[in-house]
Amino acid sequence: MCALRQIPEAPLTSPFPNPPSWPIPRPAPAGTAPRLAWLFDIDGTLLLTEGASRQAFSGALRERLGVDDDLAGIAFAGRTEPLILADILARIGRRFEDGDEARFWDAVFAQMRMLLHPGRGLLMPGVPAILDAIDQEPQWVSGLLTGNMTRMAEIKLARFQLEHRFAFGAFGQEAVDRNALARVAVERVRTAYGVPPSRCIVVGDTEHDIACARAAGARVVAVATGSVPRAVLAEHAPDMLFDDLGEFGALLEWAREVARGV
Repeated sequence: MCALRQIPEAPLTSPFPNPPSWPIPRPAPAGTAPRLAWLFDIDGTLLLTEGASRQAFSGALRERLGVDDDLAGIAFAGRTEPLILADILARIGRRFEDGDEARFWDAVFAQMRMLLHPGRGLLMPGVPAILDAIDQEPQWVSGLLTGNMTRMAEIKLARFQLEHRFAFGAFGQEAVDRNALARVAVERVRTAYGVPPSRCIVVGDTEHDIACARAAGARVVAVATGSVPRAVLAEHAPDMLFDDLGEFGALLEWAREVARGV
């Protein structure tokens, strides 16, 4: 597998008029310092793109490298996008020259904006409602823990008007390894808010989300809304396991206990 350089995303104009202040956490209002942080995965947890992500990479591969490949067999779920790209390059036996990687990512983002049009994609049950419930708790804060590159995350969230619902994030370009990325996220929370890993709750839909939460010392909630069956998620022993986020009363009660240090 060829090694990928970790580079910043190309400085394109954001497609959003007021892009979120990611990845730096926004300060909490005076007297409301958070005691609990939620770290949400995106794909399979908050939403589905109905294959648009795979198609976006495939389209960029054709556009930038002249390779026709539908990327069947390349694992996407629960993995960082730089790691996905490394697998793609290894499969086709190619590597980037200077500057080519940034242009490739630009092509992926452009493809995604075109593919994830109104009418495509699904918002998972209960997502706006649970985000509203978290917002109503003055000492809770919600962020993102996703393998998506920052701009890809923005594109996906904007499709469902969720791009301004999160105070901070940890994104794929910050660590290829998902466990290392989770440690970036919890350290960001600790530095910004003084919230320890034990009061961070990772919410995800794959065994990788469960593993990365454990590696970072965080709590973890699994939802069977992605490609991993509930029985498989249960084998990895998350703290809480749900079919989806639609019935979240028990989840919020458990989260209040976590916030109290129970």
